[in-house]
Amino acid sequence: MTRATAGAVSGELEALGLITVDSRPAGGGRGRPSHRLAVDPAGPVVIAAQIHADGLSVTLAGLGGQLVQPVHLPLPAATDPARMLRAVAEAGAELARSSARRCLGAALALPNPVTEPDGTALAALHFAWPSGTPVADLFAEQLRRADLGPRARAPFPSAVANDANLAALAEHRHGAGRGARHLLLVTSGHRGVGGALVIDGRLHTGSAGLALEVGHLTVDPQGRPCQCGNRGCLNSETDPDALFAAAGLTPDPDRPLLGQARALARSAAEDPRAREAVERVVDRLGLGLAGMVNILNPDRIVLSGLHLDLLAAAPERLAAVVADRCLWGRSGRVPIVPAEVTHAGLVGAAELAWEPYLDDPQAVAG
Repeated sequence: MTRATAGAVSGELEALGLITVDSRPAGGGRGRPSHRLAVDPAGPVVIAAQIHADGLSVTLAGLGGQLVQPVHLPLPAATDPARMLRAVAEAGAELARSSARRCLGAALALPNPVTEPDGTALAALHFAWPSGTPVADLFAEQLRRADLGPRARAPFPSAVANDANLAALAEHRHGAGRGARHLLLVTSGHRGVGGALVIDGRLHTGSAGLALEVGHLTVDPQGRPCQCGNRGCLNSETDPDALFAAAGLTPDPDRPLLGQARALARSAAEDPRAREAVERVVDRLGLGLAGMVNILNPDRIVLSGLHLDLLAAAPERLAAVVADRCLWGRSGRVPIVPAEVTHAGLVGAAELAWEPYLDDPQAVAG
């Protein structure tokens, strides 16, 4: 762009309250000094929310993945879709009312497949929701009923998507996936396993938003039963429950399961039983990753959640299993790296909520 065009664009973004432009240009280089641009710390925000198997997380987010401190809440006593989404909407509305910043929209990360473009939840195994629950419509309705405060945009746009897809988007834009052209993310949160693929900066979600349901890839036909009715799925062989089962231990039901599983994986260096359990689960994870590599040919794999700790506990073993089972063998190793974004599901939800405004910044003024 010419200097005049850049000035006009930055002036528009500043007028919309999205960025700040410093009053003194930076010097020291050739040509005219340039003004420094930054995201406005007092600019508008969106509501970013995530439903986990055992709780809710809600926050406000500015541009660029900048989260306000997230609020973590227990699941409501009744977990049917309407009451669950009402709890999310009310928690987000409370944050919007208490903020001095204008709120422009909301997005929700869900631990189950979400169809596109209608936003229905399929196989919501954690909460036994009816297959085809219209989550996008229900979430929008609950937000309309909530008191979002006088600074919220009206009408108030909202969106829903699968949590692994949104985590992959966050890692690609702000974390370990930066610069990758074909990024595969595999994660295990509180229960189950999710996956996502980002190709040239865009999520690959398939014909209806249901691509990359990697949790139902079979890695042991005689393995543990999965909620889907099959046996030996990546879901049931490499998640926190699987790690405790491999160690012959029972997690404390009064504490978050994921945190306990991550601590167990980190204890593998000192505890032989934990080490044996990690190696068993890593072998199953490696089989699953190798199958995905053969099909998708990614240039980078990012592991998050419990899988991040499994990678840290046995990096050479995991890489060797993937290489041995990969079509291209050890000469075609794909980098396997740990995730970097904290609260990646929330950051990805924020990116989804900001998407209309990134496409058309003038919509902020609407």
